[in-house]
Amino acid sequence: MPLLRAGAVTKLFGRLVAVDRVDLVIDAGEIVGLIGPNGAGKTTLVNLITGIEPPTSGTLVFDGTTLAGLRPAAIARLGIARTFQIAQPFRNMTVRQNVAVPALFRANPAAGVGQALGEAGAILDTVGLGPKREFSARALTTPDLRRLELAKALALRPRLLLLDEVMAGLTPAEVDAEIAMLRRVNAQGITLLVIEHVLRAVMGLSHRVVVLHHGRKIADGPPARVVEDPGVIAAYLGNRRPAGRSG
Repeated sequence: MPLLRAGAVTKLFGRLVAVDRVDLVIDAGEIVGLIGPNGAGKTTLVNLITGIEPPTSGTLVFDGTTLAGLRPAAIARLGIARTFQIAQPFRNMTVRQNVAVPALFRANPAAGVGQALGEAGAILDTVGLGPKREFSARALTTPDLRRLELAKALALRPRLLLLDEVMAGLTPAEVDAEIAMLRRVNAQGITLLVIEHVLRAVMGLSHRVVVLHHGRKIADGPPARVVEDPGVIAAYLGNRRPAGRSG
């Protein structure tokens, strides 16, 4: 059984079709890249999976549980976590306190604030924010705020993690470090769905790539095959050829 299955998922905003009968299957342990031009429906699809928006039609099933009608908190407790393009920290709290909060509210919460803070420190080391754990969240740079978003999501102990543009604004060296870190996260048994405009990162990280265009899925397969798909080239890549998947 797939970990996540979306069947003909559609989202209408008035007459605007944001997501158009998208089928998507994600197996446990996969890293799936989700790409497409701005306005292709990528973030809307993530919003549907996480319960922020209800689908107009179609089905969403996570590990045998239908997600229809569930609120975001209930979906998170099932084991689905996400990051946001625009970071939403508790700005008057420390970095470590920010990460401790979700550890206290997940399905199997930490046994008290002390344990949550301890877990938060370990997670911050994983994402590279350990030296800044006692900083105020308002003091972080934009790249660090994205790492904090990731740390907060990891504190929920997800089985499926949806990452929305976590590499935006990073230098090439920082992108490489992020790819290595996400591979370590995946090796811990966490399945990843990665929305990203940094094509080198998506192609180097993903086992499989899904392409949306005008809300429709136009390609789904190994990165090397997807970037050679004439429909993808016409809709998104133009004459560009991103670097192939690295070891």
